[in-house]
Amino acid sequence: MLSALSPAESAALLISLKVAFWAVLSSLPLGVALAWILARRDFFGKSLLDGLLHLPLVLPPVVIGYLLLVTLGRNGVIGKMLYEHLGVSIAFTWKGAVVASAVMAFPLLVRMVRLSIDAVDARLEMAARTLGAGPWRVFFTITLPLSIPGILAGMVLAFARSLGEFGATIMFVSNIPGQTQTLPLALYTMTQVPHGEAAALRLCFIAVIIALTALIGANWLEKRFARH
Repeated sequence: MLSALSPAESAALLISLKVAFWAVLSSLPLGVALAWILARRDFFGKSLLDGLLHLPLVLPPVVIGYLLLVTLGRNGVIGKMLYEHLGVSIAFTWKGAVVASAVMAFPLLVRMVRLSIDAVDARLEMAARTLGAGPWRVFFTITLPLSIPGILAGMVLAFARSLGEFGATIMFVSNIPGQTQTLPLALYTMTQVPHGEAAALRLCFIAVIIALTALIGANWLEKRFARH
């Protein structure tokens, strides 16, 4: 596949895969924890927390990108401290693209994991508690294993959403070839240059193939875990 692409197209594909992978991996622990809290705990402000987690689904992606820029940019509230004290700069780097993709995909991950935890029979957890199992043991031996199909589905949705992220990414990390130019950004660039239709079509085809492969693989894994 890569041999049929130009160096710029290959770089965009590899950056997209790297960004999507790290976006899902870095957000998974927090996503599972928040999903469990929303599914199993009642507390003051739960509706507010739920609403804040789902904001990226309803806000324009460029708004999320701008908020990330003013927060984590080199002159942002948090970004300035990171740069001055640790020498870390997130904006306009591939790591910033990971952050943007993770934020946009996070609600899908949390929602799918929460639905999966909700489907776990709470009586099984209560029975384990009455037999002397602690909260952590109940979570890791009962809740988490039974929630694996939903976690896998959430990871795939988050991965696919990260691959397709455009607005927040271009606002927060710009469109730098070889550094922050992901597959959607490269496709957009190809549509803006003369005779770029063929390259845009190739990138579109690759995006469809990757998404279909991920969905089919997740469906297979989900069925296999369900049988076990």
